[in-house]
Amino acid sequence: MKVGCVKEIKKYEYRVGLTPENVKEYVSHNHEVYIQKSAGEGASFTDEMYREAGAVILDTAEKVWAECDMIVKVKEPLKEEYDLIRENQIIYTYLHLAADRPLTDALLKNKAKAVAYETIRDRNGGLPLLKPMSEVAGRFSIQAGARCLEGTMGGMGLLLGGVAGVRQANVLIVGAGVVGTSACKMAVGLGARVTIADNNLDRLAYLDDIFGSKIQTMYSTDAALEKACHAADLVIGCVLIPGAKAPKLIKERYLDGMKKGSVIVDVAVDQGGCCETTVPTYHDNPTFVLKDVVHYCVANIPGAVAQTSTMALTNSTLRHGLAIADNGLEEAIRKDKLLALGVNCYDGKLTCKEVAEGYGIEFEDIFALI
Repeated sequence: MKVGCVKEIKKYEYRVGLTPENVKEYVSHNHEVYIQKSAGEGASFTDEMYREAGAVILDTAEKVWAECDMIVKVKEPLKEEYDLIRENQIIYTYLHLAADRPLTDALLKNKAKAVAYETIRDRNGGLPLLKPMSEVAGRFSIQAGARCLEGTMGGMGLLLGGVAGVRQANVLIVGAGVVGTSACKMAVGLGARVTIADNNLDRLAYLDDIFGSKIQTMYSTDAALEKACHAADLVIGCVLIPGAKAPKLIKERYLDGMKKGSVIVDVAVDQGGCCETTVPTYHDNPTFVLKDVVHYCVANIPGAVAQTSTMALTNSTLRHGLAIADNGLEEAIRKDKLLALGVNCYDGKLTCKEVAEGYGIEFEDIFALI
């Protein structure tokens, strides 16, 4: 199979879909790999490193899209890329279709075979290709939140961990999944006072066992969240429903009682955000202030630490990518029903149930189509 990787064009996105080591693996499986010139520079991978690994370097994205049977990316195709997508071409990347109707329509119109990292499952029901970026985003959210609390960033001028004789920051983490747990580890490590909220009592019990008296767990209800937001200096929103839009758990009215210069970091932006006041931002201008509350709503948080993120991501995506290249998509999903959950669009049909329900589009079972 001809496998291609293009340079990401999303603003301030420096990750890349394939590393030179990944290229070696594909080539060892007798596949041809095409890399767009300078695609990996943002993550410290040079064209020469890709050539040495066996890739062919092409000077434009258009040439890579035209040449390859499968495109491996990090972020969803943007509007400028829609016309480059060919019928029956496999697109293997994060898609987040529940928050992107134009992309959904483009993939259906072009009859692409779109495989989303974020809806592939493992045997335990987890999201193995989302997990590494969730870990990065969770840890980074505390780093970003701590920075936003600085007076120079519009925050209240509070040091997250405090010092002797001065209180540490109150951090509220909404969602106790992979992102929330990673954020919790980071916040505890920096000495903050942490409350983590979820409606899954088993998960809260697990975190209580792990962190003990270092954190406070809280069952999530509207009233409890509102009260906790009013007491918090930093709120981390990290709620996920796989394949669907994030629920708006942090209400706009909560802001009326929040402290001036407090901070909300919404990690769920890719799925529409879990805060009603969220508006996507970028790394060059990551914040805005609404009702005296600083909002950090960058939609590609891991892109700021591209080398770490790229290596963590591709460690997870390589196995499934090779399975698709070795067998073809149809045979690969026949062999692996969990990989089949990643197929969101196929031959002009929508094959992700959550996205179909969200848009009122007819859902088709992928196994009825192949």
